Amino acid sequence: MPVPLYQAKADFFRMLGHPVRIRVLELLQDGPKAVRELLAEIEVEASNLSAQLAVLRRSGIVTATREGSTVVYALAGADVADLLRAARRILTELLVGQNQLLAQLQAD
Repeated sequence: MPVPLYQAKADFFRMLGHPVRIRVLELLQDGPKAVRELLAEIEVEASNLSAQLAVLRRSGIVTATREGSTVVYALAGADVADLLRAARRILTELLVGQNQLLAQLQAD
């Protein structure tokens, strides 16, 4: 029996639901990066980064290529960057609304 679309979407968003994974995707928006570059930017244990990269790779949202002894990761498609930009816009709108409410509360 096929998985309903809403379940597939929920699984997709659950896969994104880790700060290290989101940070990796943000960094890869600028282009492919070697694991050592990601480690320097994210500052987590190598084993933690490796586990998160494996989740992203299994989901198909990133690709990994080996260049000698170096593994380089890249976004699998431009839609991922679009999704991150959309999330940023949504969060910005939510925060603006919260700031307006806070200003009203403080004025009373």
